[in-house]
Amino acid sequence: MKTKFNLKTIILSALLMVAGSAAFAQCDKTATFTASTTNYLNDKGAVERTKDEESVVSFNKKEVNITTGGSHELTGTVKTYTCNWATPYKTGKTVITTLITDGGRDMNATITVEGKDGKVTLTFEAVEMPGKKIQLQADKFE
Repeated sequence: MKTKFNLKTIILSALLMVAGSAAFAQCDKTATFTASTTNYLNDKGAVERTKDEESVVSFNKKEVNITTGGSHELTGTVKTYTCNWATPYKTGKTVITTLITDGGRDMNATITVEGKDGKVTLTFEAVEMPGKKIQLQADKFE
């Protein structure tokens, strides 16, 4: 009886390690987030306006690239990067702090990518834009 328990424990531990490794490996790769709608939120989190436009956000531990409307580009260097996904691209969170450049204007931003109930959202907040947030919901996240 004791041998079966130990064998089950070893197998379960190995499966958990493999699953954890897959989530961690996902954090080391470049992720790309595509959305078709941009929501502009006020300080209470209520949507003030919505804009139909394609946005593509690519990020890794070193850089962030955002393209909206097909031509508006923002780029940034990552200052801090935390990544914790229980289920890659479905359940978890990545938080990035970055100095992002928007047409010659620098902004200190926090980008939070969160997966919950199978939906992935990206929220952009900049120190230079107090009380405002920009939020995207992924059509595709890989």
